[in-house]
Amino acid sequence: MRPIIAAAALILAAGGALAQPVAPGPTLAAVRAKGVLDCGAHPGAPGFGATDSQGVYRGLEADICRAMAAAILGDPAKVRFTVLTSQARLPALQSGQIDVLPRTTTWTQTRDTANGLNFTAVTFFDGQGFLVRKASGAQRAKDLDNATICVTSGTTNELNLTDWGRSTGIRFQPVVFEQPTETVNAYENGRCDALSTDASQLAGIRTGLGRPDDHVVLPDIISKEPLAPSVRHGDDQWFDIIRWTIFALVGAEELGITQANAEAMLKSPNPEIRRLLGEAGDHGPLMGLDRRWAYNAIRAAGNYGEIFDRNLGQASPLKLPRGVNDLWTRGGLMYGMPVR
Repeated sequence: MRPIIAAAALILAAGGALAQPVAPGPTLAAVRAKGVLDCGAHPGAPGFGATDSQGVYRGLEADICRAMAAAILGDPAKVRFTVLTSQARLPALQSGQIDVLPRTTTWTQTRDTANGLNFTAVTFFDGQGFLVRKASGAQRAKDLDNATICVTSGTTNELNLTDWGRSTGIRFQPVVFEQPTETVNAYENGRCDALSTDASQLAGIRTGLGRPDDHVVLPDIISKEPLAPSVRHGDDQWFDIIRWTIFALVGAEELGITQANAEAMLKSPNPEIRRLLGEAGDHGPLMGLDRRWAYNAIRAAGNYGEIFDRNLGQASPLKLPRGVNDLWTRGGLMYGMPVR
């Protein structure tokens, strides 16, 4: 009987220890000390990250970064966006210039291992496609044999084009540029027959062209492009904070918690809602955060569905369907891990 009592005492002691706030790790401590979250930003990807006419950086990834700032610092305004080229984005994270990289970066095995990064959770499932002029007559990707294709260097898009050409036998001439804006300008000015990048970005690029109706995104997808925020290796607490903030936004949509009703939901009897919003349990303190970490994130940016709709969906100029980026309960791939 005594061993059983002793074991029970150890379990209770362990449970009490878990309920105590965890000390901040190096990244969380540094972010709190400077009072701002540094996020890597895209030079201009409509719907994901781009500066509007008032100079405000907007997009799905911009809103997710603001949600992170709210979860960590309690204020979505305490965020600083650093615009980075495709070549500079990974070194900027590795060197500590930024704290997190939510900027349209595909999760690949090499980036996740050899580059000293950890990808947290997918915020958008994408795939590479092609934008062409309707006048070209191209209906499918196979029609681009002997075409010139504009692409940005230092991206998976550049590598995917090479793989696609080798696997299909289609010959093409890549026209490579360092900046995405240079790539788009070259295509619009007729320096290449097609432009290739993630299909969602192509939809945004098309809307920004002088004559959008003269261009079309081909139906073919030639790659998997899971876009996910990444952090540096070596700080598991920071990895948990970023990953679970994303899960919280997806989980909020599953539970019907919105930016507008989050405060009212604090009174919900639903145990899942109470845990997510910090009314029950110590899930925030387990990561060194306030109990209201997820509530703060949702109040700042809304749930994942709201963020998607505002920037990419029906409330945006792009009007992209949710597709695989819908909730798992509606046939999509978005799945918030349980907070319990």
